[in-house]
Amino acid sequence: MNKAGPLFVIVGYAIVGSFVYPTLQAAGEMAVNYSDLSGGYNNYPRKFVDEAAAFAITWNYCIQLMADTAIQLVTASMTIRFWNTSINPDIWVTIFYIVILLINFKGAKGYGEGEFIFGSCKLLLLVGFIFMSIIVTVGGGPEKEYIGGRYWHDPGFYTDFKGLCSVFVTGAFSLGQSEFVALSAAEQTNPRQAIPNACKLIFWRILVLFLGSLTLVGLLVPYNSPRLLGGGGSEASPYVLAAELHGVLVVPGIVNAVILLSVTSVASSSLYSASRTLQSLSEQRFAPAYFNYIDNQGRPLRALIFCSVAALFSFIAAFDKQEEVFYWLLTVLGLSQIFTWFGICISHVRFRMALKYNNISTDSLGYVSQTGVWGSYYAMACHILVLVAQFWISLFPVGKSKADVTSFFQGYLGVIILLLFYFGYKIWHNDWKFYIKIEDIDIYADRTMFDEEKLKLEREEQAEKFRSMPVLQKVLKVLFY
Repeated sequence: MNKAGPLFVIVGYAIVGSFVYPTLQAAGEMAVNYSDLSGGYNNYPRKFVDEAAAFAITWNYCIQLMADTAIQLVTASMTIRFWNTSINPDIWVTIFYIVILLINFKGAKGYGEGEFIFGSCKLLLLVGFIFMSIIVTVGGGPEKEYIGGRYWHDPGFYTDFKGLCSVFVTGAFSLGQSEFVALSAAEQTNPRQAIPNACKLIFWRILVLFLGSLTLVGLLVPYNSPRLLGGGGSEASPYVLAAELHGVLVVPGIVNAVILLSVTSVASSSLYSASRTLQSLSEQRFAPAYFNYIDNQGRPLRALIFCSVAALFSFIAAFDKQEEVFYWLLTVLGLSQIFTWFGICISHVRFRMALKYNNISTDSLGYVSQTGVWGSYYAMACHILVLVAQFWISLFPVGKSKADVTSFFQGYLGVIILLLFYFGYKIWHNDWKFYIKIEDIDIYADRTMFDEEKLKLEREEQAEKFRSMPVLQKVLKVLFY
């Protein structure tokens, strides 16, 4: 927020949210109609675009998840500073590292139980925070002082266009792994109902929990506060500052504790996903066959051990320049998420092209994206614009008019890694075809086939049921379920 100001933070997250939704829809369509395809959305580019692209994007995604495990553990140690600055941060990293290992080595059951607890705490925090912020803003806080739009007048509500551009990668990082929701819904008994519901939940999550809470933070915390992360002072989360700066007792500690749970949850989730992505890479022959091993408890044990060792990178927490390393990793993670989303969308576009080439109607699909192929085109255009914006602010950082080489490599390292993997694969395999021809796409292999007549009847029944609903129920159905 210190680089963009409150308005541009909201606008930036809204823009990111606008292209996340069609990406989820594309992921859902592909997941339902290729439910038996090994590797899920990581394998879509291999089938519909190009093997080298699939290799580069999937390895980038795997590295993203492994790095995210480490960065969240470092963030946990930074969060502890709110209470204690004298204890070596690596001690806290050790504690949280052991916690996520226990959760992940317990298997899917342990992971699911842990995520349920963490998720419940995060939801309760955000709901409570929104109510508290509204009360404080209108003058109901301990200081009985009306805040309103004070900080939007002084120091102001935005910085400059570069500030807006700096929000996109952070927004992508924050909304990262949303595609898991669509893929999980695709595995439900009735995915044609589950996916729209899941996407609506994501929509409300972005609108209320992200944009709503960020709006309130912008009202309660001046963007030039030296205590904001990256502001240069005694760092604190803006959610903590929103309570602390206005005399709300106890709440800052509770908020910080839940943030601590949240980053631990993300670290656990990233380790879980990284190990399974590495195992999938091995299954696709993109990684050593050694990692393609699943034990009798359903854990990709060798991949899990490797990713756990990689997470030891988090012990940079005691390093003097840990924040600098933190921001290097953050930009890599945000860009990697953009590459993954772009891979999903371009695969969806190519899938639709292959359908058209083979004279296959979308009526035969078990689920059709609500935003259609044009939603994927829109998302891809946004992905490219984000990369252009990131190139600009990496070469000419916020607050500087001259090019900065260090900043460029810090902000654009993710693209460099992707290109190294892409062209490395091309050179190693001496494969210089840049895309699979439409006529060469085997659209039937691994595809889940549906009875078109049955699908038609189901759609007619649903349409008739919707027409017979009372107006209020129609509104609720459109909005929530």
